[in-house]
Amino acid sequence: MTATYHIYGIGNALVDLEYSVEVRDLSALGIDKGVMTLVDETQQASILHHLRDYHHQRGSGGSAANSIIAFNQFGGKSFYSCKVADDELGYFYMNDLRAGGVETNYHTAKDQGHTGRCVVLVTPDGDRTMCTFLGVSSNLSTRELVIDALRDSEWFYTEGYLVTSDSARLASIEAKRIADAAGVKTAMSLSDPNMVKFFKSGLLEMIGGGVDLIFANEFEAMGMAESDDLMQAVEALKKLSKCFAITRGAKGALLWDGQALIEINSIPVAAVDTLGAGDMFAGAFLFGLSQGWDYQRAGELAAAASAKLVTHFGPRLAAAETQAVLRAFI
Repeated sequence: MTATYHIYGIGNALVDLEYSVEVRDLSALGIDKGVMTLVDETQQASILHHLRDYHHQRGSGGSAANSIIAFNQFGGKSFYSCKVADDELGYFYMNDLRAGGVETNYHTAKDQGHTGRCVVLVTPDGDRTMCTFLGVSSNLSTRELVIDALRDSEWFYTEGYLVTSDSARLASIEAKRIADAAGVKTAMSLSDPNMVKFFKSGLLEMIGGGVDLIFANEFEAMGMAESDDLMQAVEALKKLSKCFAITRGAKGALLWDGQALIEINSIPVAAVDTLGAGDMFAGAFLFGLSQGWDYQRAGELAAAASAKLVTHFGPRLAAAETQAVLRAFI
């Protein structure tokens, strides 16, 4: 029997506010470059005050959401569970997801408070630094799970960022338990080097007895192995997942399909913004797998889509551009 959804995802609901800045702005704000840092509402307000004269653009974001929307743009069908507040940004977020063809828990009761926001600071080298105020997304829980949709999916996909919230981490663990019991394949992104550095035990709790597929960049993978040797990271991930994809930026990607290591070459481009590159890789790769492609072909699609994305400002491509990437592979 064919599942209704290719992917059921769960993750933070964050409205991205993206700015082009200089490295000196990061220094002035005391922000670590190139990683995601959790901030409270007061801290984020101070950052926004510093940026008050800077132009910005906004869009619905969050790591897993970016992957899910990319997946849908390629032609897949997905469901995404998240938590937003009963505020303007919350309705903006949910409507943006639905406009992208993603089904959601739109009618779940919304809390008073603030929808999560992520201030994304892009420096001239294309690097992105994120300052995230989770807002009500930190209260994501099992209440936001739509179990029938989860059981009626081919894949369950979760993001490592959920590890920072007790209720969200437990929701991800419960969703994985339901997926395992229903024969739904499980995939997880480690999300950010800081998640591995500060929350490794929680990530291992989310992985539990193992998942079918892990996405990590090389720094996250090496952090899980507590080694600066990539091959030791490969061996460490083999103990956690049947298969995995390690993205390496300009050095391409390294895949493990359960039997062999596969190297995926990068596509040389002039990167202007790396925000969402890993999310795009995951979405494109999962789409390839959903079509029955092997890891080589799926990885090449993911590399091409990520290369296209980083030549743009923002974490998404237009649907027409995503389809243009796909046409080269079909």
